[in-house]
Amino acid sequence: MRIQLRDNREQLGRLAAEQAAAAIRRSIEERGRARVVGASAASQIEFLEALTATPDIAWDKVELFHLDEYIGLPPTHPASFCRFLEERLIAKTGIRQTHLLRGDLPTIEIIEHTNEAIRLAPVDIAFVGIGENGHLAFNDPPADFQTEEPFIIVELDEACRQQQVAEGWFPTLEDVPKRAISMSVRQVLKAREILAVVPGPRKAAAIQTCLEGPISPLSPASILRNHPDTTVYLDKDSAALLREKSLAGSPAA
Repeated sequence: MRIQLRDNREQLGRLAAEQAAAAIRRSIEERGRARVVGASAASQIEFLEALTATPDIAWDKVELFHLDEYIGLPPTHPASFCRFLEERLIAKTGIRQTHLLRGDLPTIEIIEHTNEAIRLAPVDIAFVGIGENGHLAFNDPPADFQTEEPFIIVELDEACRQQQVAEGWFPTLEDVPKRAISMSVRQVLKAREILAVVPGPRKAAAIQTCLEGPISPLSPASILRNHPDTTVYLDKDSAALLREKSLAGSPAA
């Protein structure tokens, strides 16, 4: 695992976008297309703004998969992750081949269809975040580290749901759905390259636990340390609790 440290969210987003763009271009050059997983969260906004403004990416050769979505939430809802990707990635780039996890459609059918599609070939690069409770995608602790199913139904814990309220996506905890479709942990790890964008002070405790604690289902994103090509992008706020030796050798602004 590599750690990239920058002063703020904007710098972090620009640097992460440079790596993402290079990975997409390389995949298209080598394989004729790029299979990408997109994350939907407030932490991804600056990164996606920089990525979609990057020139010379053949977006018509990009196939987009969706990391997670609330069950029962229509794409018209302000908190819909489908809506997030449509507005902040798809509409800005013209990506045509997408596999969105529609929360308002029959869940089992959506999972079966998306599982079939993602099994056709490896994912080239996955964009992910890390939740305040250490979740990876919507795999809250204790996460299932064993299932080989690409997409699964998960129960959202209170800490995860409370984060959504704190970020302004829902007015109250009762409004946050309790179940979601999520890419499984093992499926995330099958990506050739993983890029985790994790800014902000609210993520500092989770970053400390995931990067310095044991690799455990109780800290789901800690499993990223077992992946051969993962880069974690932190700003000074999210890295605030890390020991100096954890950041030794990490490029910083």
